[in-house]
Amino acid sequence: MESSDLYPVARLAAAQEATAAAGLDALLLTPGPDLRYVTGYEALPLERLTCLVLPARGDAFLMVPRLELPAAEHSPASRLGIEFVPWDETDDPYAVVGARLGRVGQVGLADRMWAMQSLRFRDAMPGTEQVLAGTVLRGLRMRKSPAEAAALREAGAAIDAVHAQVPGFLRAGRTEREVGRDIADAIIAAGHSTVDFVIVASGPNGASPHHELSDRVIQAGEPVVIDIGGQMPSGYCSDSTRVYCVGEPPADFVKYYEVLRHAQEAACEAVRPGVSCESIDAAAREVIAAEGYGDYFIHRTGHGIGLETHEEPYIVAGNTEPLAPGFAFSVEPGIYLPGVHGARIEDILICTEEGGERVNHRPRELVIV
Repeated sequence: MESSDLYPVARLAAAQEATAAAGLDALLLTPGPDLRYVTGYEALPLERLTCLVLPARGDAFLMVPRLELPAAEHSPASRLGIEFVPWDETDDPYAVVGARLGRVGQVGLADRMWAMQSLRFRDAMPGTEQVLAGTVLRGLRMRKSPAEAAALREAGAAIDAVHAQVPGFLRAGRTEREVGRDIADAIIAAGHSTVDFVIVASGPNGASPHHELSDRVIQAGEPVVIDIGGQMPSGYCSDSTRVYCVGEPPADFVKYYEVLRHAQEAACEAVRPGVSCESIDAAAREVIAAEGYGDYFIHRTGHGIGLETHEEPYIVAGNTEPLAPGFAFSVEPGIYLPGVHGARIEDILICTEEGGERVNHRPRELVIV
């Protein structure tokens, strides 16, 4: 996939228009997903300042440490036609930004900007109010372009390929950590550039949604929750959860697993343009609550995904944001019985004009190993 499709030149102008519409004087975007979204540049997060300065009106420029200039010049940011402003070790890049912007009332800082950098900008621009750039960029980032949707499908297929291998990694007597190492290797082999997380939660550990890994030995007859994801070379992320059982599953687990499967299906079927994010959460929650497991569904139903594994929109009660074509998010209800076991089923969906398109296609039924 061409970087020009994923990170089009027109995005810079769209971000500038959104900045002006929000009443901000400029955005200051340091390394992280906001900078990559606008420029395509995956800059290293260093103590030396790299920062896209995007005025609401006027020309943007990129402050970059001189030793990082070659990397910036070979990145997609070089297509934007903006000035690169290299700075040397004895320079104060924050003062340079302040002087070039002049007196401004309000700037948006990248949501992932280090506190150290925020405070340095505050000193360099006294009297300037700082707000989050995410309030400006959220509308752009939530609505994925066709190229972004294609990147998410590619990521979904890659993580599906890893789940297809999981039964070969699971067996009684292995530790969660041993299984996790095999899965991490498979994530890279499937085409990801990084492993973002590997959750292997066996038996009672399955009741902890973010358990990750331990030296616990997997026992026969135990359910195992496998939640895995990584970032593709495109920058876009994968995230998918399936549940496996090493041998015959406990009867009480089988009962609520089927409830969970129906709840996840109900939430996926509810996805369509115009419905609220909270209504998707409610669709899953109502099925689980009706069967008496409502107190054991302890987290939101989903989160947005793109350049970050967790981003807006959040599929949770209280979020009245209406879905729109291009929104991409997880649908991942769970049931967790403390000290016993737990389960979660997760797919990534893209909202289309017709409904919800899943990018994960592995079977959602309980897999017996």
